[in-house]
Amino acid sequence: MAQVVFSTWGGNTVDNRKVSGEPQAVSYRLPVAFDGQRPLRAFMGWDGIILFDKDVDVPAMTAEYMKRVQTLYCCGKCTPGKKGTKVLMDLFQNVLAGKATDADLDTVEDLAELLKNCKCTLCQSATVPVFDAVKHYRPAFQAYLAPECRPKEEESAARYIHKITAPCMDKCPSHIDIPKYIEAIKNYQMDVSLATIRENMPLAAVCGRVCPHPCETACRRKNVDDAINIMVLKRTASDYERLHNVTPALTPKPRKAKSVGIVGAGPAGLAAAYYLALEGYPCTIYETLPEGFGGGMVAVGIPAYRMPREILQRDIDIIQSVGVEIVYNCRVGTDISLAELKQKHNAVFIAPGAHTSKPMGVAGEEKGYKGFLTGGINFLRDAYLGKPTGMGKKVVVVGGGNTAIDCVRVALREGAEVSCLVYRRSRKEMPADVWEVDGADEEGVKFEFQVLPTRIIVNEKDEVTGVECVRMALGEPDASGRRRPEPMPGSEFVIECDTVIPAIGQDMDLSFIPPDMGIDITKWNTVVTKYLPLVDAAGKDLKDSMGNPLSRTLMTDCEGVFAGGDAEIGPLTVVACVGNAHRAAAVIQRWLEEGQAYLSEQDIFDDVLTYLGVYDKGEQVPWLDSADRANQKEIHGAARAAKGNYREVELGFSDSTAQAEADRCLRCYRMAMVVV
Repeated sequence: MAQVVFSTWGGNTVDNRKVSGEPQAVSYRLPVAFDGQRPLRAFMGWDGIILFDKDVDVPAMTAEYMKRVQTLYCCGKCTPGKKGTKVLMDLFQNVLAGKATDADLDTVEDLAELLKNCKCTLCQSATVPVFDAVKHYRPAFQAYLAPECRPKEEESAARYIHKITAPCMDKCPSHIDIPKYIEAIKNYQMDVSLATIRENMPLAAVCGRVCPHPCETACRRKNVDDAINIMVLKRTASDYERLHNVTPALTPKPRKAKSVGIVGAGPAGLAAAYYLALEGYPCTIYETLPEGFGGGMVAVGIPAYRMPREILQRDIDIIQSVGVEIVYNCRVGTDISLAELKQKHNAVFIAPGAHTSKPMGVAGEEKGYKGFLTGGINFLRDAYLGKPTGMGKKVVVVGGGNTAIDCVRVALREGAEVSCLVYRRSRKEMPADVWEVDGADEEGVKFEFQVLPTRIIVNEKDEVTGVECVRMALGEPDASGRRRPEPMPGSEFVIECDTVIPAIGQDMDLSFIPPDMGIDITKWNTVVTKYLPLVDAAGKDLKDSMGNPLSRTLMTDCEGVFAGGDAEIGPLTVVACVGNAHRAAAVIQRWLEEGQAYLSEQDIFDDVLTYLGVYDKGEQVPWLDSADRANQKEIHGAARAAKGNYREVELGFSDSTAQAEADRCLRCYRMAMVVV
């Protein structure tokens, strides 16, 4: 059923219904079977229709699609949407009942044109597949109008599965309802906005500050002028609650008998505990760090000038208020074994975070030289815990990610006279967020681009005095799409320094997982979890952007033991870990209540849409006028990086600025529906 019978997706019509020879070959980023079992017969959404099964009842599908749009998602805040979708719904219901006329079908095009004047894009985008269906399958609609030609059996409503989304929601790993919380800010309903955020993101203040906001890369407003400042609007809602001393109204369900043990109080562990606790499950998190450092890598891996500790702690306090217990200074594998956790609790969630630095791979790094630090993660952790870092006055940090940028900026605040970042590619190709690199530049960090360290230089006392480097030329692109750096013979030089900090990557310490528990570890040092067999038309497994199987249940091969966050997906962002853990919490709940660990249809649909893609960067988005994006104010000048100055650099929005920025949102909801 992988062969496309008919499609109008993307405005391109493919019609293989009456082809006598070779059908026109076309493929879409969709699985052959929706859940690995039930064949995907048709897909209907904002950009057209795709049919894989010639026997799909197109009029019934169209009627059900418009019925769900109108009754479930039409907001009713504009006349074209409220009235137009109702007229269309009634029209198609009358078609199925044999009460419509052929002339009624002629009005569909006029109604589709009328709905282009809707307040938002849900209703108007919903007319695209509806009009396509009537235009190309008119005889099927007409058959319902003649009793003798009407199909004998109607499609069961259970065969239809729908999903509401938006380009920004789809791109957000936590799938937060972004248009809804932004509109609430526009209406000055900060409580509604924050409640919406917490449905998918319990660390609102954290995500409002340190999220790399992939949602903004899929903002349709970008097709007009510039993306909505989605991240800072999230911060606005959380700051409002904190500054007005509002206690969120969170009421957990009655306490249940079964409990969950969680390894790690990082974003994944906290999120899983929060959502399970709201369902009534007692959750105990076992955390290696001392009390006051909940948050995992957010607490000891993100500097206070980006993520103030007291604000992080408030998010954690709110999570604990719903019944979550955190046991600090408890290292799983030393103070308590994983097997003991499994015996003590009805389910276990492994989410320890990536607290280990990867080796740099240069001559001399294993010698234990004074001034060669063990890694960026360790350096940041020691700095935040108030421990001696071993840092001198002239610091070289090696790496190009956000951790490397954090290290060079923290080095200045820890008293370094010179803080230099060395990266083997160009500035443009740095994986670090652009605004973080700009911040380091403003604070006086020195950069050496297209440079590769090759040897640590020390004196007779084994103290670091410099690092030998070689210049790099950028060659052809590698697998990542970035140009491969290649050494330039004869370009060797030395950077004088007394401290070298490697910050080229993070890794998980999974040594606490005993080999006899049956939990497999990948070659990338992540935990293997079960997944659905979703394949494309070529029979290949569907995989996410990290190369992991697309729809994973997050349960390991050891019954009752689940894994998530960095330990399951590899070192990633706060928002990705939270989204992963939110899903894990739902699966754990099903396993505790039903004895089965499975994904819901909505979970699977999220993955299918993300794989397909919702945002179209080439779409021509009409708009009456352009409005400049608002950016938050921040403290400027090198003085902000003075020794001991960890005051927050970015200052957020005023309420009036937030409202104006929220008003730029185009409210780009879409609805997709599949037939299985």
